[in-house]
Amino acid sequence: MNKLNFVVGIVGAGSMGAAIASGLVASRVAEPSAIMVANPSEAPRTTLEKLGIRAFADASEMVGSNPDVVVLAVKPQVLPGVLAELADSLAGRTVISIAAGVSLATLEGALPASRVVRVMPNLPVKVLSGATAICAGSRATADDVERACSIFGALGSARVMREDQLDAEGAVVGCGPAYVALFADVLTRAAVEHGMSCADAREMILSTMRGVATQLLESEEHPRAYMDKVTSPGGTTAAGLRALEPDLFLAVEDAVDAALRRTDELAGK
Repeated sequence: MNKLNFVVGIVGAGSMGAAIASGLVASRVAEPSAIMVANPSEAPRTTLEKLGIRAFADASEMVGSNPDVVVLAVKPQVLPGVLAELADSLAGRTVISIAAGVSLATLEGALPASRVVRVMPNLPVKVLSGATAICAGSRATADDVERACSIFGALGSARVMREDQLDAEGAVVGCGPAYVALFADVLTRAAVEHGMSCADAREMILSTMRGVATQLLESEEHPRAYMDKVTSPGGTTAAGLRALEPDLFLAVEDAVDAALRRTDELAGK
């Protein structure tokens, strides 16, 4: 993968901001010195500084060090204050927002002199297996979109989408790591109820999940075709799937609908 030929500044070193910064180092697409972070809390700054990343307590000071691309990795509730503080200093720059539910129109209204790209990544970017949807604002250039794709493509899968698709991607893929972790936990508890030790069950279930994901990615096989390989006619897997699938489908639909409703609330819709 080609090295990034620009400097990335990240405002916010919470779970996602730190994951993006450390993931870029792990991917080796950028030298640590070409990544900056700004965060008021000392602990995450110290952790990232150990990787060679430049860390600042003040976002204005970081932006003043002239990163080419600024990633706004703060929560939607915090974002308005950050935009008001940094709007002037972000003029003329590529600005990438990861805030769920904050539209391009809102971002561009608050940053009238910036070129805005909106993205929706998820937490596995830290281990280079993330998934990110990317959408360009009205002033963003092809180079701006390419920069966003270069950053998040180094951290896993990155796809350019329309903005109306971004919220659905966030409700499915952005929330997806928590859904998958919940499924692993529920399956572990079922195993414990039927006599397995918690440690053994968790290790074996997570190993299975890793293996299934790897095989599906490498083979590009449809999940249904993969399920058929595991399911013998009249067997135990067929019985388990018959019991699980109807309720699981409805539960997932309800979860995505709830996440989308909350996205609308955050957007003030």
